[in-house]
Amino acid sequence: MKVYDFIIVFKRPDYRWVDRVSQLMIILAIAVFIFSLSMAVFNAMSVFFVFLIIAIIGQVFFISKKQKKGIAPFYRLAIFTAAIGWYYQPGGKWIALVYLLAAILEKQVKFPQEVAFDEVEIVFNTFPKKIYAWSDITNVVLKDGMITIDFRNNKLIQKEIESQTSALEEQEFNEFCISMLKAQS
Repeated sequence: MKVYDFIIVFKRPDYRWVDRVSQLMIILAIAVFIFSLSMAVFNAMSVFFVFLIIAIIGQVFFISKKQKKGIAPFYRLAIFTAAIGWYYQPGGKWIALVYLLAAILEKQVKFPQEVAFDEVEIVFNTFPKKIYAWSDITNVVLKDGMITIDFRNNKLIQKEIESQTSALEEQEFNEFCISMLKAQS
């Protein structure tokens, strides 16, 4: 595992819309599973769907408890459980695939955005990772809780950072960036 000189974490955006879509998917799945139970003859598959409904509701309850404690909610397990239920629904295999994809992507969407700096490169922690050489950059400045990265191709990234930095930390980071940029020219 590579060690970087500086890692800057961008301020988290509001993921309310992602949570609302996740909640809507869960409610839709529960409603369809309950409807299927009401239309079906009681058998082993009915017991399976009752178990799935209880499991999903339990997971949502657990998520809401964690959210009240200030922990960011992740609905991926409930969505994955719903994907299993959709798989066993008549004609639900495609919907199960959509739910499975949503469960996988939720973690990636909510992953903290960060950028790492070392003497060789600048790495954006995205999927897939974006790696830039110092020669691709014209300027990097950290000031007043904002980082600005100016690329040679006129691309500009300016983002708020998660934590407060002291004037000394900003100066140290900016001096590091200046020395890396000077070494490239």
